[in-house]
Amino acid sequence: MYLCNMLLYNVTVIMEEPIAADWLQWMKTTQIPTVMATDCFVSYRLLKIMDSPNEGLSYCVQFISENEAKHEEFRNLHEQQFTAEMYTKYPNQLVSFSTLMEFVG
Repeated sequence: MYLCNMLLYNVTVIMEEPIAADWLQWMKTTQIPTVMATDCFVSYRLLKIMDSPNEGLSYCVQFISENEAKHEEFRNLHEQQFTAEMYTKYPNQLVSFSTLMEFVG
């Protein structure tokens, strides 16, 4: 995979332990396929954070876009809905934040 100009959109989610199994299943079967269907990303990873300083469990969902235009398309057309759906499904049970990273090597 050619990495120049590619971006990694990382969403970190910190949740209460009782919802973790349901959240993982929902992400794998519903949310990630929905995000990937936007055609804004070429691949994704779902990771569990092993050494999180936070209470509860922490996961990262990483989506890779080919360029800034594709990420901006996601941000402008889909990101708000993606975030709202998660908070609606799991009210007061999780928090999330996102970061955008550029591949440099």
